[in-house]
Amino acid sequence: MQEYPLYIFIIVVFGIFILASAIKILREYERGVIFRLGRLINTKGPGIIFLIPIVDRMVKISLRTLVLDVPPQDIITKDNVSLKVNAVVYFRVVQAEKAVVEVADYLFATSQISQTTLRSILGQSMLDELLSEREKINRELQHIIDERTEPWGVKVTAVEVKQVDLPIEMQRAIAIQAQAERERRAKVIHAEGEFQASEKLSDAAGVLQKYPVAIQLRFLQTLTEISSDKNSTIIFPVPIDLLAPFIERLKKE
Repeated sequence: MQEYPLYIFIIVVFGIFILASAIKILREYERGVIFRLGRLINTKGPGIIFLIPIVDRMVKISLRTLVLDVPPQDIITKDNVSLKVNAVVYFRVVQAEKAVVEVADYLFATSQISQTTLRSILGQSMLDELLSEREKINRELQHIIDERTEPWGVKVTAVEVKQVDLPIEMQRAIAIQAQAERERRAKVIHAEGEFQASEKLSDAAGVLQKYPVAIQLRFLQTLTEISSDKNSTIIFPVPIDLLAPFIERLKKE
């Protein structure tokens, strides 16, 4: 059996290595930023990419939306309340060459920008705004982070404040405030009901004053309503005018 020289085996292995380094396959959501002798040439993909061995170097970038969990940040609000707040940031690379050339690590840079912006914006907000106007704060955070990451070819699509951790004493104060607010509303509603009832009674008194017989009719209607309850004791007032003739007769006698 004929044996092949060692150098032929080395050449075959070297050729396979060169071929493997020259052919790259990129998925639909991937792009390859090509550098030739250190200079940016082009962005290619998806599909099969042919590179010049040793001369070309490719950096692979994913264009899919990434989810960044911003760790809890210590916040002091505008009204001097200490909080711990975390958030989640949704972003993706829209210009692969900028994400490689303009910043060393776009993932780390986006994370740091998100943390500092979260502390800055929430530090300018009141506690009530943070709890009740969450959508407004999310939009403001998204706008500012997107503006700062745009030079890196990164598009921030959404920012959501995920959780706000309040101190125990602040939770108790908010609960007391909410209870007081509910009691205030109940008293206001009760007072409004009394006022409306007094207006209706005033109107009814005006009608009864014009038509005295209506008083007797209302009185009889009231007797009808309470007569259904057999346990009730009814005191029937007699007008003094009906007793006047008897009183006069007693005086004459």
